[in-house]
Amino acid sequence: MQSEASVEINRPIEEVFEFTNDHVVEWSLTVVEDTVIAETPDRVGTTFKCVTESRGKRLEFQGEVTRWKRPHVSAINLVGDSFDIEAAYFFEATPDGTRVTQKAVISPKGLLKVVFFLCGWMMGQATCDEARKELENLKRVLEERDVATEE
Repeated sequence: MQSEASVEINRPIEEVFEFTNDHVVEWSLTVVEDTVIAETPDRVGTTFKCVTESRGKRLEFQGEVTRWKRPHVSAINLVGDSFDIEAAYFFEATPDGTRVTQKAVISPKGLLKVVFFLCGWMMGQATCDEARKELENLKRVLEERDVATEE
């Protein structure tokens, strides 16, 4: 299953790139823990543990940074018990700030493959909605953070 969402944030591209990648717990609606296990100098190959919580269910993923081109692209691979996620973030400078686009591919495992097959269209829409909400929250946090800094 694939999802894609975009948002424009009224902040400079360098700031948006850094905050999106290095402060996930501060803006994500689902990520409750993001711990670096081993960091590489160029970030590609950096490993980490990510814990999410949604609808009362906690999931743990082992992650690896697969692409890092500051300030334009970052990508990760998350491996979990029930499904894996490949996610990439694309950052583009705009006249009013930065456009962030998230593209993700979710690959179910085991019996979840059957559920995805039978209900894929419904789950796909829900996944896109969740991605949109996550990016809207990133926008809110970054733009409110800027206002708080100016006061």
